[in-house]
Amino acid sequence: MTVKKILEQTPITFSFEFFPPKTKGGWDKLFNNVADLIPLKPSWVSVTYGAGGSTRDRTHDLVLRIRKETDLAVVSHLTCVNSSRDEIAEIVDRYIENDVKDILALRGDPPQGQQRWSPSANGFHYAADLVAFIKKRRPEACVGVAGFAEGHPDTLNRLDEIDYLKAKVDAGADYIVTQLFFDNHDFYDFCERCEIAGINVPIIAGIMPVLTKKGMYRMVELAAGSRLPARLLRLIARADSDDYVTKAGIHWASEQVRDLVDNNVRGIHFYTLNKSRATIQIYESLGVRSSEQFLL
Repeated sequence: MTVKKILEQTPITFSFEFFPPKTKGGWDKLFNNVADLIPLKPSWVSVTYGAGGSTRDRTHDLVLRIRKETDLAVVSHLTCVNSSRDEIAEIVDRYIENDVKDILALRGDPPQGQQRWSPSANGFHYAADLVAFIKKRRPEACVGVAGFAEGHPDTLNRLDEIDYLKAKVDAGADYIVTQLFFDNHDFYDFCERCEIAGINVPIIAGIMPVLTKKGMYRMVELAAGSRLPARLLRLIARADSDDYVTKAGIHWASEQVRDLVDNNVRGIHFYTLNKSRATIQIYESLGVRSSEQFLL
């Protein structure tokens, strides 16, 4: 079942994101974590693309392994970076032929060492172009796109930002998944601005708990422009070890999830960092053993 169908049949969805490991030991550890998360009954899982398209083959291998070895619906990320139209066509066809119909279409970040984004030869400049290409070539594909509750780091004009997002939806995007955020007011404001602009596809909230102080700085670097509320910073500052930072971060993320569910969010997407324990603890802190209990 595609994500579009799942969203049509489920009031709230819960999904998990993984990234391709670099080592054999990493693969084994990841699949142990995937197995730990299966009892939570996620609506689907997704697999990322490395910076500059560097994990293309590993992404494909991980997507197909999850598809073949579990009952989970799986979404593959796909970027415009370092790929021609012919290469994109080949990748999309290969997924569809292996019964993977769900793709998250992204422009992607510039390759390492390249300061400004520029498309590859005979490639795509914008994610909207990639969405339109996939939908035209394989109409059966379900395509998601990224949204930025706190604003896109490359687009200072927030009006332009929503226009660019609408272009992706008009090109055929079926749903939106936001980058991580730490203040739900930013997400609600983003959803309202989307509604004003005529964007009417489901919007899924991206959540990632802070687990260490070093990880917090790394998260802000990866999600350029991410805003850390003063209340969260104060909470982390009080923690005298990373064990307590983890507890504080999970508490904060749990409160985000509780509030989002209470306000009828269409979905929550957990950025797991290939670890299961933090996500499990968020569920436990909210008194549920699986995603289905949120629907009661």
